[in-house]
Amino acid sequence: MASSPTSQREAKVRPKPVAGFAHRHLLDLDVLSREDIERILHDAAGFKDVFTRTVKKLPTLRGKTVVNLFFENSTRTRTSFELAAKRLSADVLNFAVSTSSVAKGESLLDTVRTIRALGADVIVMRHGSAGTPHLLAERLPNLSIINAGDGCHAHPTQGLLDMFTILEKRERIEGLQVVILGDILHSRVARSNIWGLRTMGAKVRVVGPKTLIPRGIEAMGVEVCHDLREGLQDADVINILRIQRERMTQNFFPSIREYTLLYGLTEERLRQWAKPDALVMHPGPINRGIEIGQAVADGPQSTIEEQVTNGVAVRMAVLYLLCGGSE
Repeated sequence: MASSPTSQREAKVRPKPVAGFAHRHLLDLDVLSREDIERILHDAAGFKDVFTRTVKKLPTLRGKTVVNLFFENSTRTRTSFELAAKRLSADVLNFAVSTSSVAKGESLLDTVRTIRALGADVIVMRHGSAGTPHLLAERLPNLSIINAGDGCHAHPTQGLLDMFTILEKRERIEGLQVVILGDILHSRVARSNIWGLRTMGAKVRVVGPKTLIPRGIEAMGVEVCHDLREGLQDADVINILRIQRERMTQNFFPSIREYTLLYGLTEERLRQWAKPDALVMHPGPINRGIEIGQAVADGPQSTIEEQVTNGVAVRMAVLYLLCGGSE
């Protein structure tokens, strides 16, 4: 009997599952083993199958409460976590910081203790200060804390969904040459991708101006390049990052126009300098015409919209595993 398209995709995408998941929190990818990452990606593939059903819900987390606690603006991550929790039948509370007692001077720890007293099981947190989710995990160990971005430090679920997208498209991660292009210095996405990709056996090259590459990043096992043409050579995947002007306290390059001339990925540069089948990724939001040309963002090599879709599946897997999912 011929196998179905779904079963064929499962055979290609899903790594072999491992028993159990030993983590209560998801704060960084540097603390996850290869087996941990493979387990998350395996379960995400299963949850993505649900998207094709007429009723896209499972009773898996019925009775659990997930709180989205975002101190910074977000479109993709916050709504993705909300949708992921609802598809698992969890109750979801989106905490509005601007209208809460935080605006009256209440401490972060007291705010989270209040949320815990209301019956929260999982807190998904984004904060402008690096290390804030770690503080909560240390002080409130009976809650599960998911880091949805802390300053310039880490964004683990973005790293996971990027790896899941690569795995779907290339059927492997080990041995691939992945280029991360742009503002590496201020990017929590870059750090989480580097940690995860290196754990999974990929080769990673960071490309950008010297002022936007952190000193000593080579210690993370990556290659550093400051020339775009050279940096795109042999790339299987190009993950483009935007200039994070909201985090810059000084000028790191003369002008946006000059940055675009030197490091913007245009259709012509992609065609001439990269592999013909190189994947183009971007975590969003996109600044079209600056770090990425419109024809590239909307072109056949782009996986940007698929990354958004995959983000829901990956976050379903993370919520499921942190709440005690097994088989």
